[in-house]
Amino acid sequence: MEVEKEVYFGGIDEAGRGPVLGPMVYSICYFKVSQQNQFKKFGFADSKTLTEAERESLFTKIKENNIGFEVDVITPEFLSFKMLQISKFNLNSISHESAAGLIEKLVKQKKINLSHVYVDTVGPPKKYQDWLKKKFPTIDFTVSKKADSLFPIVSAASICAKVTRDRALSNFNFRERNLQISRQFGSGYPGDPATKEWLRKHIDLVFGFPSIIRFSWKTCDNILNKTAIQIKWAHIEEENEKKQRKRIRKLSIENKNEGFNYKPKEIRTQFFNLRRIDRVFDLI
Repeated sequence: MEVEKEVYFGGIDEAGRGPVLGPMVYSICYFKVSQQNQFKKFGFADSKTLTEAERESLFTKIKENNIGFEVDVITPEFLSFKMLQISKFNLNSISHESAAGLIEKLVKQKKINLSHVYVDTVGPPKKYQDWLKKKFPTIDFTVSKKADSLFPIVSAASICAKVTRDRALSNFNFRERNLQISRQFGSGYPGDPATKEWLRKHIDLVFGFPSIIRFSWKTCDNILNKTAIQIKWAHIEEENEKKQRKRIRKLSIENKNEGFNYKPKEIRTQFFNLRRIDRVFDLI
């Protein structure tokens, strides 16, 4: 596929960064530079200032006027996994990678000739802009606070992201079966009384919350620590024991090098010791 000769400009924004539940959605909208004046007449505005009906109407207008867009729906499970893994990946980094992934999809897969992309910032604008420019040196970037209210193309992206997230919430496919789960989430923001009430009613004392929840949010952590049954995992206890084994191995090597016949005593984890489980050498 050849790169399009027509030059495009684009805008990137997200929806659902702050809520404790549901996906975070990133979107990029793009349109022909030659028709930029026409684009301004569509009347796009920041999705947060619009009603649901207005957003749906403008989303229809986006599709009817051949305004290109792509979305990246980042599931709550993925957010929890990335932010709680050992090598933690914070929300800003997830956001940056999502935005870069959307640009890469347009440039490399769809062969869209992007000349300039406007981005609603996450973190310091200058640092983010330099990072994007380094990844895509042939594209100019304007990364700004409140970009969704300054640049109509970013406003259009925010509408696509918001409508996509709202629909994803409405049609969320719960993995949990045979459970009565209400869809009256409220706004999903931690400070919303309706969201707090939903969390209170849908906590399982052992397994926590349904799959729609972002377990990496402090709100969830606080509720689980206060309400749920506390479980002590054996592998956590083993961390100190691993360090001790490493120290003994080092001591053993040093002594061996110095001519000592030192055999370190085997250290067994608390998991086996507390359960009085012995090693089996012969199963026959």
